[in-house]
Amino acid sequence: MTAYIIRRLLILPIILLGVTLLIFAMLQVLGPVERSALYVRDVPKNERQVEAIIKRYGLDQPVHIQYWNWLVGITDGATGERVGGVLRGDLGYSRTGREDVIDVLIRRLPATLELALWSMVPVIGFGIWLGVKSALNHNKPFDQVARIFAIIGWSFPTFVFALLMLLVFYAKLDWFQPGRLSTAFSQEVIKPGFTQYTHLMTIDSLLNLRPDIFIDALRHLIMPVTTLMVIEVALLLKITRSSMLEEMRQDYVTTARAKGLPEKMVTNRHIRRNALIPVITVAGLTLAGLMGGVVITETVFDYPGIGSWAAAAAVSLDVLSMLGYALFTAVLLVIANLIVDVMYAVLDPRVRLS
Repeated sequence: MTAYIIRRLLILPIILLGVTLLIFAMLQVLGPVERSALYVRDVPKNERQVEAIIKRYGLDQPVHIQYWNWLVGITDGATGERVGGVLRGDLGYSRTGREDVIDVLIRRLPATLELALWSMVPVIGFGIWLGVKSALNHNKPFDQVARIFAIIGWSFPTFVFALLMLLVFYAKLDWFQPGRLSTAFSQEVIKPGFTQYTHLMTIDSLLNLRPDIFIDALRHLIMPVTTLMVIEVALLLKITRSSMLEEMRQDYVTTARAKGLPEKMVTNRHIRRNALIPVITVAGLTLAGLMGGVVITETVFDYPGIGSWAAAAAVSLDVLSMLGYALFTAVLLVIANLIVDVMYAVLDPRVRLS
């Protein structure tokens, strides 16, 4: 098991290097003049300023040198200052966020993380439970209802369902509101008396003994979390059900039953354990997607996470913000795949022995 994990960890830097190469290749679509404008907050006023920026960041160098400078940074010959460098956290300036890209990611990550955590736990729990229950009641009323829910839930466009949630629960009933906090509580959390330990409002409100802020933050999470749950639960239900039905037809299940093992033991120790292998892949990639910011959901509900910022950057043609977001989500997916591989090895010994 340890050797398997070490092998996967050794491959990780190579994969991440390939990710940075792809991101850098996207940047090469622009010429040196266009790229020079991405490194400054103000538009250069004349050709001399443009040439100075190109020289400073080495944008006129061969491609392999440009890639190295973009990766580790470059020393400014005039000032001796180290500028640029993705590995140094310098992803450029975000015109949409009006600050450095890395600062926007750090500032908006807690909101997306909070949304992901509140969404993922019920998604995995309900999705797997419904899938297992549906398979064990194959072609019975419960299975038929679950299949209808899975088809409708997965086929329903996210933005349509989100807009319906807004129409009913915000515009019509006024039960829940978009955003992260109400205006009054948004002012409360920035006062000196409120300490933001984690920047997750539901947790910090409890740590500050403010149940009123906790309830308000929870009310703002209900609509986006419900929207994500309907889509993702439907997907996990379909995959879990299909995987369970496939495993139930295997010869080893017939053998286990022929040996007289209780049906509960056959289901829990044999069928469900093997059926969860493909489910883990989907769950891991779903979590990575949620962590990267669900663009449509955050945009519709005006939720101040990474996804809504990425949508605004795309509309504004903010190239460096989009590349920073792409790099961030790509790294998340690589890490999620590593975790999935490790979980594979835990569930299936054949994987770590191959």
